[in-house]
Amino acid sequence: MYQVFWGATCSTAQSWDVINPWIVCSGFLQRGFTAGVLIGITAPLVGVYLVNRQMALIGEALAHTAFGGVAIGLFVGAAVPRLDYPLLFALVAAAISALGMQYIAVKTDGYADIPIAIMLTGGFALGIAVISYGVVFSATVESYLFGDILFVPFENVQLMVGLTLVVAATVALTHKQLLYITFDREAAKLARINVWFYDTLLIVLTALVVVAAMQILGAILVAGMLVIPVAAAMQLTGSFNRGILLSVLIGELAIFGGIFVSYVGNIATGATIILVAIAIYLCSLLIAWLLSSYT
Repeated sequence: MYQVFWGATCSTAQSWDVINPWIVCSGFLQRGFTAGVLIGITAPLVGVYLVNRQMALIGEALAHTAFGGVAIGLFVGAAVPRLDYPLLFALVAAAISALGMQYIAVKTDGYADIPIAIMLTGGFALGIAVISYGVVFSATVESYLFGDILFVPFENVQLMVGLTLVVAATVALTHKQLLYITFDREAAKLARINVWFYDTLLIVLTALVVVAAMQILGAILVAGMLVIPVAAAMQLTGSFNRGILLSVLIGELAIFGGIFVSYVGNIATGATIILVAIAIYLCSLLIAWLLSSYT
């Protein structure tokens, strides 16, 4: 499907001569666009529940923990080439930290921001410690810190396809339960919904999305795609379901706009995607203010 779609797109661009065919015919840009589209779907899809539960910073905490997993993966891969799968280590680290964060929040008397702060600082500290101890190429580390959408390997695109299917299917099957625990936890308990299970499910889905987005946006910026498109959508609609669709649409606009602006201006792509998303959010604030002024 990947080859058929991009083959047809490349042929169309060459025959119509509307845009520079190189933009859609280049292999690394094809992989970048594909990975970006997938993140533009999954990040807002999970982020809409996080934002409405005031858990926006959890993505940042998991991203920093995943970076610690990447550092371990790079260190192990340098010693054992057969185990050179840093994103797999990142996935394991993020999943473990997500479960640990949920345990600390539920099983202890700590406030929700305490486990988030612990994971945010601890994960990053672990990554820096491993990097300083082992011999790791700085360029590789920077790609996970700041993102490098234009150099995403095809294997990572395949991984993101799988994660996107898992996340989308899980959200579709559990939307009612996730909606309950987001807006009325007491009613969810009365309805005999296992609140702890769905809390854990949501945080694990967030970990999956964070790992998938790391090589595109980097550990430092990945939380932006979880939060900013959702925040913009919330300014434009009061419906939760419409907000999900609008969040995904805004996410895709940020991805495509960021890639094109970075291509034209020769700017870092991950950072440009976030800046475009922020620009859309500011526009949504202006639109919401104008609408409220005339009502």
